[in-house]
Amino acid sequence: MLNDCTSARSLLETRRSGRPAEMTGPGPTPDELNAMLAIAARTPDHGKLCPWRFVTVSSLQRDAFADLLLRALAEANPHANDAHREKEAAFAYYPGQLVVLVSAPVPDHKIPLWEQELSCGAAGMNLLHAASALGFVGGWLTGWRAYSERVRAAFCAPGERIAGFIFIGHPARELEERPRPSLTQVVRSWQAPIA
Repeated sequence: MLNDCTSARSLLETRRSGRPAEMTGPGPTPDELNAMLAIAARTPDHGKLCPWRFVTVSSLQRDAFADLLLRALAEANPHANDAHREKEAAFAYYPGQLVVLVSAPVPDHKIPLWEQELSCGAAGMNLLHAASALGFVGGWLTGWRAYSERVRAAFCAPGERIAGFIFIGHPARELEERPRPSLTQVVRSWQAPIA
């Protein structure tokens, strides 16, 4: 069983993202979303800098979001065809709640940029865990739109960038496990240098 919430360990062992294109509503209530965001903010954060932001996009704002994506697509790909435009329109209206995760590093700080970016990634992962813990499923997407200057400017202050678009809803079909690396692929014992 995926996303088994019978215990914290069970959830961590079975957590599975959902495909936003295959989600259904409704998304979380405002109280549920606030609970998820509070959990997401409880992330490792060297220096207590909060080098990340969460920007929520309501269902009433999806028309404006679709317009933004279509204008950005025209700039990024002047040869975009109807299929490209339809894909972006579909993206803008994926069901559930949309949270844009923004990397907001504190410049010229003693805490290295890399550590601040890792904290942002951890906040995104916490949001996915929180969604699952509250009975939802989350999906984290990027794509060209995360790197578009027009889209970035719509969500970010100078020096910030989009780390991802996280959709939170319910799976429209049963989730399927995906291949996971074996521990032999990703774990090794440290060998101290000889000299």
